[in-house]
This record gives sequence, C-alpha cells and structure tokens, in this order.
Amino acid sequence: MSGGDGEVLHGGHQEDPEETTEQVWERLYTERGQRWSGRPNQRLVEVAGEFTPGRALDLGCGEGGDSVWLAQRGWAVTAVDVSPTALGRLTAQAESAGVADRIAAICIDLATAFPDVPDGGWHLVSAQFFQSTLALPRTAILRRAAAAVALGGLLLVVDHGEAPPSSNHHDVVFPTVEETLAELALPSDAWSPVRVERSTRESEGPDGQRVEFVDNVLALRRV
Repeated sequence: MSGGDGEVLHGGHQEDPEETTEQVWERLYTERGQRWSGRPNQRLVEVAGEFTPGRALDLGCGEGGDSVWLAQRGWAVTAVDVSPTALGRLTAQAESAGVADRIAAICIDLATAFPDVPDGGWHLVSAQFFQSTLALPRTAILRRAAAAVALGGLLLVVDHGEAPPSSNHHDVVFPTVEETLAELALPSDAWSPVRVERSTRESEGPDGQRVEFVDNVLALRRV
C-alpha cells in the first residue's frame, strides 16, 4: 500500500462487495501503467539512512521504490504486497537496478497471513502509508510486525496526517501519531522513541506542482 512519496491516499472504494482485497488492488494497478514515481518515501530515507543495513521488511511495498532503495544500500529486503502486478513491477525495477538478488517479493494479504520471520527478526520494519479505504486490521498487523523487529532494530510507521491535496478523502480524520502509538500498546521498557512527530514536507503533486504534505512519523527502536 506504499507507493512512493505519499502522493495519494492508497486504496479505492470497494464498489463490488464480492471483490477480494487482491482484486481491488489489482484493479488499482492495472488501470494504468506505473502508478507511483519510483522514488523512495522521504521519511524512510531520512530515518533508515542513518542505520547500518541488515534485514528489512517492507509492508505494502507497492511497486517497490522503497525496497529497491534499501537494497541499493545493502539491505536484504522482504517486500510484501497483495497485488501481483505491483510485485511484478517491483521485480522489474529491482532487476534494472541490479539488486534483484537482495529482494524477496512475497504476494500475500497481510489481513490473513504474515511472512515467515527470519531468525533474530528484521532490523527494520517499514510501513509507509499503510492505510486503506478498505477494511484492514491495521493495528493487529503492525503489532505483529513490531514483534518481529530484532533487538536494536527499528519500527518505522509513516502515516498521512491529513489527506493529500490530490486525494478525494478530505472528509477523513486521520489518527494522530500519539493515537497510533497508543493503539499499538507496545511496552515502553522495550521500545525507545527515535521520532514521534507530525511533520510537513513539500513534494511534487500529480500535475508537477509543488504541494505540501502532512506526515505522522513514528520511529521506535527495540531495546
């Protein structure tokens, strides 16, 4: 569900109640060519760029801008998404960048399954704009992801603080970063805050204009 740069609120309205989550996301990706910019998300670059590469899990990786960026910097990446089309584009991008051997692309619905956790866990778990208009047990997934972070590793959750300017969801009220932290209910003696803040940034909108985005950044180190 992470595309790149957080340009839009991910997900569409599930008009057909018989459609599965995979079918909805497949429709999102197949209705046009490459959907996202291919660039890594800015908050990932800011935070993960300071960490020694190890094993990383990219939740809702989309077309793989984040996964490829991590792999280029020496991370061994497990990239997870529900859309085969998105993962196909990730694989093509990884091959073009020469890092396909550093990325394991896994097609699963995180609402019902979770990738096998490596011995010792992941050194980075990244959930970039892991939000959807579809039903999603987000908190349960993030708790499971947190439990898979290695000692000394980082949990990074970046959310929309407000609907992006190009979104059709300006009536949506997003949880604050403090609310998200409270929902995760992580033991305070096992986690050390790195960044817990609401932050603005400028990026390029869909028509090339400069627009302002509001992000909620939750970065916690497991201790």
